[in-house]
Amino acid sequence: MNGTTSVEDLLALTLEALRDVKAGVRPVFGQERIVVSAGRFIETLLGNESRKTGRMRAETAVDPRPWRQQALLGQALSDVDALRDVLREHVVEHLRDPDAVLVVDETGFLKKGTDSRSVSRQYKGSAGKTTYCQISVFAT
Repeated sequence: MNGTTSVEDLLALTLEALRDVKAGVRPVFGQERIVVSAGRFIETLLGNESRKTGRMRAETAVDPRPWRQQALLGQALSDVDALRDVLREHVVEHLRDPDAVLVVDETGFLKKGTDSRSVSRQYKGSAGKTTYCQISVFAT
């Protein structure tokens, strides 16, 4: 894109890319109601909320059944490898660059209790001990 691209054109390209991603993941989820929840999940991940818990994503997506957002990846997805392959294909097709570098990083977030999803006593390197934390993996 060059410096003269209008906001409208940029928005149209972004919406087209979002439609492409949703269409690409459609076969992985099977049932239409799960496909709709997956689309809402993707949209809310792109939002500007600082915390993206399942309940907050459901509220943002105006999903009448918040458990759908919470259970989407844990219960509704039967073929994780297929989803990985679809997303990898999309990234390679649209972001291909000979100088690109993929960074995969495991990061731990210290937690004070066990109320957050996936919090347990785990080894946290920066804390130097086993403590309550949440581990996330980022691919950039």
